[in-house]
Amino acid sequence: MQVDATPIRSDLVLIGGGHSHLFVLKYLAMNPIPGMRLTLITRDLHTPYSGMLPGFIAGHYDFDDAHIDLRPLSVYARARLIRAEVSAIDVEQKVIMMADRPPITYDLLSINIGSRPAMPELVDAVENQFAVKPIDYFLTHWQKLEQRILTSLTPVKLAIVGAGAGGVELALSLQYRIEQALAPSRKVDHHLEVSLVTDDDQILSAFSNRLRRRFTRVLKSRKIKVHCNTHVQHFDNGCMSVENRDPIQSDAVIWVTTASAPDWLSTTGLKLDSDGFIAVNDRLQSCSHPQVFASGDIASVDRYPRPKSGVFAVRQGIPLAKNLARSLRNQPLKSFRPQKQFLSLISTGEPYAVAARGPWSAQGAWLWLLKNWIDRRFMRQFSDLPEMKEQADDSENTRGLEIPTMRCGGCGSKIGSKILGRVLSRLAAESEQVVLTGLDTPDDAAIIDMPANQKLVQSVDYFRSFLNDPFLFGKIATNHAINDLFAMGAEPHSAMAIASIPYADDTKQEEELFHLMSGAVECLQENNTMLVGGHSSESGEMAFGLSVNGFASPAQLFLKSGMQPGDCLILTRALGSGVLFAADMRRKAKARWIEEAVAQMLMSNRDAMLCLRKHGATACTDVSGFGLAGHLFEMIQASAVAVEIDPLRLPTMDGSLETVEGGILSSLQPQNMRVRHAIEDSDNMARHAQYALMFDPQTAGGLLASVPADRADACVVELRSRGYGQAEIIARVIGCFDQTRNMRLTRQIR
Repeated sequence: MQVDATPIRSDLVLIGGGHSHLFVLKYLAMNPIPGMRLTLITRDLHTPYSGMLPGFIAGHYDFDDAHIDLRPLSVYARARLIRAEVSAIDVEQKVIMMADRPPITYDLLSINIGSRPAMPELVDAVENQFAVKPIDYFLTHWQKLEQRILTSLTPVKLAIVGAGAGGVELALSLQYRIEQALAPSRKVDHHLEVSLVTDDDQILSAFSNRLRRRFTRVLKSRKIKVHCNTHVQHFDNGCMSVENRDPIQSDAVIWVTTASAPDWLSTTGLKLDSDGFIAVNDRLQSCSHPQVFASGDIASVDRYPRPKSGVFAVRQGIPLAKNLARSLRNQPLKSFRPQKQFLSLISTGEPYAVAARGPWSAQGAWLWLLKNWIDRRFMRQFSDLPEMKEQADDSENTRGLEIPTMRCGGCGSKIGSKILGRVLSRLAAESEQVVLTGLDTPDDAAIIDMPANQKLVQSVDYFRSFLNDPFLFGKIATNHAINDLFAMGAEPHSAMAIASIPYADDTKQEEELFHLMSGAVECLQENNTMLVGGHSSESGEMAFGLSVNGFASPAQLFLKSGMQPGDCLILTRALGSGVLFAADMRRKAKARWIEEAVAQMLMSNRDAMLCLRKHGATACTDVSGFGLAGHLFEMIQASAVAVEIDPLRLPTMDGSLETVEGGILSSLQPQNMRVRHAIEDSDNMARHAQYALMFDPQTAGGLLASVPADRADACVVELRSRGYGQAEIIARVIGCFDQTRNMRLTRQIR
């Protein structure tokens, strides 16, 4: 994470990772505005490119070909990336509400969330029907339906409701995909019977007669039935009820109907058009609230009505980005006039396409090649990213702001008492533990009752943020600190926080600290731990840590010195967070890799500790900054034993092996590798990526414990049943001890 000492003066929040916002992220990365903090809130971390989705569904592209990974793009733009679904917006207070996390405030807001097909209520309550959007939901449902089609002994009837370009392309693409899957060993002809159903009097009603005639011939040749003037009322039990007509039999239904807007928009107070979309002027600015912008399908330009199409969202991207930048700089906005006509390239499933612009039309395999070239060129705009400009201060932007450019350090760089007091009053830090003085008293230190016959276990951790989401960072940093207690077999009791918040005005510092501490308190409460105090300061970057207190009876303590010959070593979680976040900083990590890593880091080790205790663990540690090899070496020395370890049995996070093979390692890796002197004959394994991960520093990592051999298998089974799905026996303890060579690599440990 790059350190920027420029005080935060304005918050631009983007809701949705749609096509327009891709351009906004890239534009603001290349043209940074000093003091502007950029945040992207998105339900999905991968933006499907509408132009390539038919080819992806047909099997011509893989997932990464047809989706733009928002994480590297957000890192490039220095944007906070928050994965959440917005549930409401208070445009008067400028607050965005989301489920399961604190609200976010904004100074300037842009909405680009697309649209979803209009369909009957309770469509999700009936099996075998789903909409084409959101795309991730569609893909999940389609994969299940596809397996049903491929394994069915009788033809499956599939109806697609909607016969615009999206419906026609989907019908042809799905049919082509099934045909290709069955081609090597087809046993039943026409395994999939596809129908197109529309309440229009013709297919592709927004296009020319010439294009419609071309696709009418294509659909007929592919034996796809077309039902026009057919309004579907609902689908249930294999039957579509239609208005004024006999029901249509179908085994499954996919909705690709006209666009609709989410219901929560109607509660925002924003001016909407008659269909519920955000009404914007020709500057893409809300007609009712000038601090709100919108683009793409979710917006309706009052002077220039256009059909809902991805091409308009793409064309609006740069005008939107420039007007957002102008608004932040208090400059006049510029009008944007969308084009009336554009080139449409509609695929037919196979590598073949039909082109149209106005009355002109053509078709052929060469048009699919042209479409493929255009689409791949578009995608490269957001993967082959030029170098970013450095931020330079802007005197015009600093006028009238009461934020000193020089921040004093003699005050301990402390955050103001009023800010801290307001944040503490907003935190719901509740616990059953008994604390004599804590957050609710003005005393200078906390006083804690000491339970009888218990030992006090203490630890402290503190590090800079590797995530630009303060809420998640607070949770992970808290898990990381508490891990030291679980590694000792102790139950956490209380904690004191140490927080450093980036320079900003009072309001923004309060919000940042509140998000950070909300994540920490949520994690503490999950572990029945009370926050009893702490220290806060301002800095050029966010950092956070905690001192933690726990209690354990002497008989329940885990020590590193307890390993016995014959014990098996169990690692409860996968390795790889260090290399993945090193790749993330370089924009080389895929969003799904980071999401999996974050999910593991958010997982408490409490259940793992209880399971290890139940199965008689003799020694334990958590795997953190020194890496697996470093922490194992500490156990070996303390126990005066040696171990045989099988690197190929190490559980690894998705993407970590690819990252290592790509030459990306954590900056701490060279220091951690100094322990390799203790490894006997390591050269034979050094060529394997798993070997490098032995030295990879972990954040909020798993536990490493020695367990008697006769109980190790049962322990692993129970760990996996408790949610530690990658728990694995990775080594065994042997009796010999050599002062210099006490780790031995092997290919078989059992």
